[in-house]
Amino acid sequence: MEKIWYGKHFQLGVLGGGQLGRMLIQETINFDVQVHCLDPDAEAPCKDIAHSLTIGSLNDFEMVYNFGQNKDVITVEIENVSIEALEKLEGEGKKVFPQPAVLKIIRDKGLQKQFYADHNIPTPAFYLVNNKEEINNYIAEFPFMQKMRTGGYDGKGVTPLRNEKDLENAFEVPSVLEKFVDFEKELSVIVARNENGETKVYPTVECEFSPEANLVEFLFSPADVTPAIEKAAEELAISIIDKLGMVGILAVELFLTKDGQLLVNEIAPRPHNSGHHTIECNVTSQFEQHMRSVLNLPLGDTRIIQPGVMINLLGEKGYQGSVIYQGLETAIAIPGVKPHIYGKAETKSFRKMGHITIVAPTLEEAKTNGRKVKELVKVISL
Repeated sequence: MEKIWYGKHFQLGVLGGGQLGRMLIQETINFDVQVHCLDPDAEAPCKDIAHSLTIGSLNDFEMVYNFGQNKDVITVEIENVSIEALEKLEGEGKKVFPQPAVLKIIRDKGLQKQFYADHNIPTPAFYLVNNKEEINNYIAEFPFMQKMRTGGYDGKGVTPLRNEKDLENAFEVPSVLEKFVDFEKELSVIVARNENGETKVYPTVECEFSPEANLVEFLFSPADVTPAIEKAAEELAISIIDKLGMVGILAVELFLTKDGQLLVNEIAPRPHNSGHHTIECNVTSQFEQHMRSVLNLPLGDTRIIQPGVMINLLGEKGYQGSVIYQGLETAIAIPGVKPHIYGKAETKSFRKMGHITIVAPTLEEAKTNGRKVKELVKVISL
């Protein structure tokens, strides 16, 4: 029997009021769904378009628990939240997606890696250490990428350990030591699953990272991979979300090795930077899909409607203060250039301030225009 759609009577609670929440709200407006956000920042990007913004810590048990009391569904745009409060809400019958048990696994990179090992999911070899001293047990196996088990984001909490000299830069916290991978490409797949167990996967994309900021510099859709690799990547993403039993949208970041193997790097249980292009490039954006999945609606069509390139707008190194988007007017005169400014008043080095998607009839044309836009637009300050 078809569900009755309640429109404004339906309240979706989102933990986090950043740019991911902002773009989610831009899609939920089309469905007349009320979105209420909790965020510690009174000037969060969601502040002007959320139905309400509650100011408070995402890790405060009482704050998160009380926020969830009158919501029909609670979801997240960031993993670092009070899992205990969400568990209590879930235990009282509230719908919390992704589920607290899933968030608990994914936000701890050690538990995440162990999940891969326990479920035969291919991933780079790794070791778990509790402190800097324990890294000495694995010196013979350098090089590693050291990743803090919790608290890392946007390239922070990650540092390369190529040799003993690099130990002076190592983190003094519980960490994952991940063996370096000789990879050909870095790929990403976005997959969604609703309560009914329906899954939909987006075509694979290719990512180029800035070595200095350790953030995506360019994203290309579709990825330049063989049909066999595309199929394997999609099947791997579906397998992971099914094994987690997760409801929501999941980003699966992958290494494609030089011998043609796919290895899971990390996963994120929310809309993701590697899915921003879907707003212009796919029939259904990742943000609409996230809403559909957590509300247990039929999942949307994920087909590509036009090739595209996505560029992150990062604060230029050495600038901090009131933001200026230099060169934006010139850039948007190029056909197919679509800016998304996140509404952050202050910029600083490598802060995500927005993104630009460039669409074109062919990926090569989108890439050419994308590199022009990258040179034109600079995020600086007064």
